[in-house]
Amino acid sequence: MSGLYDLLRQYVDDGTVPGAVALVARGKRVETAAAGTFEFGGGSPMREDTLFRLASVTKPVMAAALLTLVDEGRLALDEPVKGWLPELAAPRVVRTPDADLDDVVPARRDVTVEDLLTFRAGHGFPDDFSLPAVQQLFGVLQKSGLEPRHTPAPDEWMDRLSRIPMVRHPGEAWLYNTSSDVQGVLAARVSGKPLPEFLAERVLEPLKMTDTAFSVPGDRIGRLPTFYRPGAAGAPEVVDTADGQWSEPPAFPSGAGGLVSTARDWLAFARMLLAGGTADGRRVLSEDSVRRMTTDHLTPAQRASCGLFLEGQGWGYGGSVDVDRAAPWNVPGRYGWVGGSGTAAHLIPADGTVTVLLTQMSMTGPTPTALMRDFWRLAAKG
Repeated sequence: MSGLYDLLRQYVDDGTVPGAVALVARGKRVETAAAGTFEFGGGSPMREDTLFRLASVTKPVMAAALLTLVDEGRLALDEPVKGWLPELAAPRVVRTPDADLDDVVPARRDVTVEDLLTFRAGHGFPDDFSLPAVQQLFGVLQKSGLEPRHTPAPDEWMDRLSRIPMVRHPGEAWLYNTSSDVQGVLAARVSGKPLPEFLAERVLEPLKMTDTAFSVPGDRIGRLPTFYRPGAAGAPEVVDTADGQWSEPPAFPSGAGGLVSTARDWLAFARMLLAGGTADGRRVLSEDSVRRMTTDHLTPAQRASCGLFLEGQGWGYGGSVDVDRAAPWNVPGRYGWVGGSGTAAHLIPADGTVTVLLTQMSMTGPTPTALMRDFWRLAAKG
């Protein structure tokens, strides 16, 4: 595919990003490009094995790991999670989404495993961040998924979550982000292992995703670039450096956004899904779990209420599923997600295409940037 490097170079030269790595794969054919540097104004040159903070591109990997427990029969999709997460045994829900925090009613039913996987578990972010319950959730627990050292350990995190009323009743509405973090706590408690160990055992090691983890060891820290966000008057601000948030294992390994990885590692994950759950002759996920991951589970009304989060898309497990052909790259059935750190990774089961774009420049939300749109448009042309 011609033009991949030139596209990245264009956005480096105009100052949109300091650097980027892109990958497009179709079958055995893989094309990659790296442009720019680790920092604005200089630093190490970008390479194909540069490490990036995945942010929400972590979510599909977390969902796949949890589903290995479903495949084993240790969890059932319709099983209430309160047996493992007693903090969610008697949740309260605000009477209406805009109600005060003390205007609550008991949840109509228990939270199930599938509620967590479909983001319909009651806690999370709707379009309107001004709602009292959402403000408390955002302020108390999830100020920034890109600051893992500032998040309490899992048991304390769950205790705090239990004190925050749900925005909607379980099963009622799609709400962003929080469910993936709860998935991580659930997987650790069911398996009896810390989430980093469990994830490595079930997904990362079988797929040889050797560069994917919740922190960066010292011998690889030189491959992690500086991370930025847009600042006042558009000038970039440093959010994190190589020796910062990801240089040590976090107290709370975030299933919603805590992984660091490379384009090639995410390709290995995508190829496993495209192969129906197998890699190198080894089964990682059942075919049924892969099908459920990459199938939209939302009702039309739930999709319509997602606003800027899902445009022409539904939700599988851990990622969006394109429903409408809203743009040339919105192929119905395309599965994947974008991250607030300027990352995006998708696969198209119908033709085996995988696209990965990794930058170190934060977005303000899940809405794609111009660079992402142009990357997807180029990939769609073949």
